[in-house]
This record gives sequence, structure tokens and C-alpha cells, in this order.
Amino acid sequence: MKGIGGGSPLRSWGVVLAVALGIPLGVTGESMQYPPSRKSDTADVYFGTKIADPYRWMEDLDSEETKQWVVAENKVTFEYLDKLPGREALRKRLTEIWNYPRTGVPQREAGQLFYTYNTGLQRQAVVYRKPSLTAAGVVLLDPNTFSPDGSVALAGFSVSPTGNYVAYGRSEGGSDWTEFRVKEIVSGRELQDRIQWCKFSNPSWTRDGKGFFYSRYPEPPKGKVIESATLNHRVYYHVVGTSQDKDRLIFELKDKPDWLAFGSVTEDGRYLIVYAVKGTDPNNQLYLADLKDAAKPDLSAPVRPFIVENDASFNPMGDAGGKFYVLTNLNAPKRRIVAIDLGAPSREQWKTIVPEAKEVMEESALVGGRIAAHYLVDVKSEVSLFSLEGKRLGSLPLPGIGSVQGLSGRNDTPEVFYSFTSVLIPPTVFRYDLKTSKNAPFAETKVAFDASPFETLQVFYPSKDGTKIPMFVTGRKGMVRDGSNPVLLYAYGGFDVSIRPQFNPAIAGWLEMGGVYAVPNLRGGGEYGEEWHRAGMLQKKQTVFDDFHAAAEYLVREKISSPEKLAIWGGSNGGLLVGAAMTQRPNLFAVALPEVGVLDMLRFQKFSAGVFWVTEYGSSEDEKMFPTLQAYSPLHNLKPGTCYPATLIITADHDDRVVPCHSFKFAATLQAVQGCAHPVLIRVETQASHGYSPTDKRIAEITDVLAFAARNLSMPSTPAVRGSR
Repeated sequence: MKGIGGGSPLRSWGVVLAVALGIPLGVTGESMQYPPSRKSDTADVYFGTKIADPYRWMEDLDSEETKQWVVAENKVTFEYLDKLPGREALRKRLTEIWNYPRTGVPQREAGQLFYTYNTGLQRQAVVYRKPSLTAAGVVLLDPNTFSPDGSVALAGFSVSPTGNYVAYGRSEGGSDWTEFRVKEIVSGRELQDRIQWCKFSNPSWTRDGKGFFYSRYPEPPKGKVIESATLNHRVYYHVVGTSQDKDRLIFELKDKPDWLAFGSVTEDGRYLIVYAVKGTDPNNQLYLADLKDAAKPDLSAPVRPFIVENDASFNPMGDAGGKFYVLTNLNAPKRRIVAIDLGAPSREQWKTIVPEAKEVMEESALVGGRIAAHYLVDVKSEVSLFSLEGKRLGSLPLPGIGSVQGLSGRNDTPEVFYSFTSVLIPPTVFRYDLKTSKNAPFAETKVAFDASPFETLQVFYPSKDGTKIPMFVTGRKGMVRDGSNPVLLYAYGGFDVSIRPQFNPAIAGWLEMGGVYAVPNLRGGGEYGEEWHRAGMLQKKQTVFDDFHAAAEYLVREKISSPEKLAIWGGSNGGLLVGAAMTQRPNLFAVALPEVGVLDMLRFQKFSAGVFWVTEYGSSEDEKMFPTLQAYSPLHNLKPGTCYPATLIITADHDDRVVPCHSFKFAATLQAVQGCAHPVLIRVETQASHGYSPTDKRIAEITDVLAFAARNLSMPSTPAVRGSR
């Protein structure tokens, strides 16, 4: 669609908003009065090195002192944000962009389709079912009815193969802690089943539809639900209509309390596959139980070792023709697909079906008697189709250059569902018919954003060691290169996660404001396979920060931006990235936006899910890793008197993955040492978590993030004129 409001570019909303937000208000001359933060003499000794931890008391999230500190900090933050000119106009415009229909990739079960759909501004997407491809959707689960304020989130769902039941998760504030419940699909009747203390699990039903496998932890200590370390993950089986205390223990690793275990039933119902992994280690083990008759599964079947060497990643796709198809990086850093005959399971007898290619295979699936393999070609998606013998049969006809998400299908049904998106294209769900080769939208998407004035370019820049790093840069066509463009630089760089181009209403709003959006694909991610990942983990973590600094230097060198116009943003491991970047190179950035970041690298393993990240980061309890972690830990590298960028720290009170004390301690320390008048604020969202906020709260948060960035970048008043030169 054309520009909002019509008329000439000078009358566009983007110009009006930039003017409103870009009025210089003496940003560097402001005097911030922060709440007092008590310091204690707490300290730890690591292998002869004494490390002070004066804000240790903030780790007690339920103490009155911590709660009062949060209230006081939020008061200062919102007094600042409330005074920003144009903030309300920005919120209104972001709300307009956000108000577009969003459909999730369907799953087929019991001959029906199940998918999520949000009309636009619903706090949460609603789960629908379609009895057939052409039938109208019927509401199955509406999480907007779980709580009046959207604070209780839907945390996954799983439909029984018989089509009788749906098991679904509920979580307070979007916490990782999940309670599973069961509902009859046709009648809509809610059963009394309550399965508690589940994390990192989704129900997997036996084919008879009488129950499901799931994973849970022991009940945590009272008052320590958010921050307590999670240990002893176990797989159970629950029979519908019974109480949780009757659930059967299926699998546990008694000698490996920091491992995770997940159970999944194959499509034909014959086998239970148990996936076991030490935290976020890229390697894993597989165990197998033969349930024999899918109609009468043998729940007492022993769970036997299948692949337990733990020397690579093994992701089972399913079984067909008596063979298991597994995606693995064993002797193939960019992954290959092998077939394993259960009658001859030794590695010497594995057969490579799809060999390792030049491009990394991001994911794969058995669909309609074929293999769908999703490749990343310089971080852009391509999906190839193969026979079960490995013969290439063509590829999915994608609608353009961008990202495929949510590849979905069944081996007994000739269809593939997927979502396609890019920075400038909102996600659209497609259905590809494997018999007719017809590719058609499952659901259309329209958004109140005109992408035609903008373009995305991919560039490659040299990092510190000369390695070429890809980066997507999105801005106005014909963007002038005089160093004056405000840039939002976003990255992640860790845990084998590939950051691919995708649409975000927040970025659409940023572009309309005259901003540029840049996303480098740093080492530590999975964009080029396991070697790319390992180049940015453990002792090599500094490589990730070097790649990020080099991205900023490229933007400055190419006169796309300048240090005075650079804002950096990242969440979780990306929050760590922002914290490390701003402490190592404070003069390279004007604004820092660490969101739910891992900022205390010496104590992260003591809280919640932190124990799982030791395989990625190492631990301060390891004498070999301590010097590395101390050298880049954001909290421990803040220096008194240094002028740090204007900083808005974002966290949530129910974040039980990266507990908020990371952000609390970092904010208090940064406020105490800040050597100039650049503001240091922390925004603590309530009834939200690491990855969840109701739509209205997310819009409010993004409004504040972008308004803060615009204010402290002194964004120019006429970006459309600059961009059109």
C-alpha cells in the first residue's frame, strides 16, 4: 500500500515523527538523579582473585529492598520517558503497523489442521482448527481468556492423534514454568488434569490418544521459583483423566542432573525417542523405546541407548521403511542426513542419504514420502526436496529472497507448510502440494506499511582477524552516505542460533522515522554450521564481540553512520553482546539497549537455566575459564569515570531464564560509575518474562526503546529529504 496519509514525502508520518523526536534537548547536559543503591562488602575469591559484588542483595528478587529499588528505578525511568516529545505519536503509529493479521504455520493431526491466528492487536494469538483445508477455522483455545490482563500465557499445545484431546500449557507472566492442562476438542470441556513444574517440554501423545509423554523438574523451593537452579529433568507419561502423582517415570539420568531430556513419539506411534543433552551443548544423545503396537503401546518398554557417544548433534526426523532418518553434523559441520537400519545400527552401516553441502542445512523434515531440507545460502533460505534414497527432486518455489520459518508436514500427507518473510515482507504462510507442485498462500497478510521506499542489501565486511562477516542493511533507497544516518545495530552471536531476515513492526516504524537497520551474522551463531558456532564460544567468545565491533566500524568507514549515530540492541545472549560491546568500546556507540541480558558472567550458572549455558560460556568455577569470563563480563568491566553510551536496560520481573538480577546489578553499577551526563535507565516490565509480553505491553516497550534511541541519537528532523537526495 502507499504511504500512510498520502501527500508529498515531506508530509509523511516519518518526517513528522522524526521532527517530534529529534528536537535536541541537551541530551549530554542533562543531570540524572538515580535512586540510592546500597553497597555491601560482599566479595568472592576466584583462584586467588578477589571480586567485589556490592549489589549481591539484588539477587534476592522477593526481598522488600529489591522490590522497592525496582519501583524507584521504574519511577525515574518513566518520568524520563514520559517527557519525550513524540512518544505518544510513535506509540500510535507502531500500533497501526502492528495491527495486521498473523497466522502460524499449521500442523496436521487426525486429518485436521491446527494453527494460531492473531487478528492484529489481540494480546495473544488464538489457536484454531480447520476440519479440512477449505473449511472455516474454529476456535480451539483462546489464551486471551486465561487472564484479564494477558499475564497468563499459552505455552504450546499438542493435539492427540485420535483428535479427541488437546494438551496445552499455561504459564504465569510467560515464565518458562508451565502447567499442562487437557481439553476435549469437540465438546470444549476442560478436564481436571493439572501437570505442574514443567519446563522446556511439549506433550507428545501415544497413538491411542490415551496419554502423553512430557518432561518436568522436582518442585522448586518455596519463594525461589524464579531464580532457583533447575536440575534433574525427567520424562514422565501422563494418562488423561488421572492425577499427576500417578504419572509413570519413563526416563532419567541420575548421574547427570544438569542434563535435559525430552520424549517424542514417532509419527507411526511405534517408537519413543528420548533426546538427552547437557544444557545447550551442540552434541546430544538419543535413546529409544519400542512401544510395539501403536494402538496398545507398551509403556513398560525399556528405554535403550541408541546413539550415546555424545560427539555430535543428532536430530531424528522420523522412521520410514524400517529406517530412522537423522539430521547430524557427525563428520559434517554443515550437516547431512543419514539412514539408520535398526537391524544393523552400527555407525559403519549408516547410509548417507543427503550428503553435506557447501551451504549449511538449517533443518529437515519427512514430508509426503520425501525429505525437505532447508538450507541457508549466505543466510538466505532455500528448500530442496529429495527422495528417501537421496535423489534430488527439485525445490520449493519460494516467493523471493528471505527466510523460511516453521517447515511443517507429515510423512503420510503430500504437503508442506511454511512461512516466508524478510525485513520488508511480513510473514505469509504457504502450502506446497507435493503431487501437483502448486504453491499457494494458506493465509494472506496485509500490513499498514509501505515498503517500496526501502531496500535491504547484504554486505560482507572483514572482522579483526580478516574473516568475512555477512550483514543485512535496510534503509531508504538512495540513502545518502555522509555519516549522518541513525543506525540500529542488532545482533545475537551465540548458541548456534541463525539470525535470519524477518519482518518486525518495530523495525518498520524505525525505518519510517528515518533510521537504518543493520544485522550482522556474527560467529557463535549457526549461519554457516557448527564450525561458525564453535568459533564464537567458550575461550573464543571475544571473537563475537570483535565481529560486532567490526560491523560498527564498517558502517562508520562506509559513511553509512558515525559513532554519534549508532545504537546497539540485543536480547538475552544478545544482551550480553551489547553489554560487552559498550564496556569494551564505549566511544564507538551513542546508545546501548541491552535487553534481558546475561551480564554477570561470574554467577550466571547459579540461577535458573544458567546451568545449561556452561557448555557455551564455560564457568567461573573452572580455573581455565575464569580469566576469559572475567575479561569480558559486562558487570565486571565497568570502570569509574568512563563515559558510556546513553543506556536503557530492559528486563522483566518474571524472567526465569535470564533472571532480572543480571540487569539490576548492571544498572546500579553503571549508574554509579557513569562518567558523563548520558542517561542510564532500567525499565522493568511486570507480568512478563524472557520471551513473552502481551501485544499491548510489547508495543509500549518498543515505543520506549525507539523513543529513547531517537532522543539520544538526536535524530535529524528531515530524514525523507536526506534519503531522497
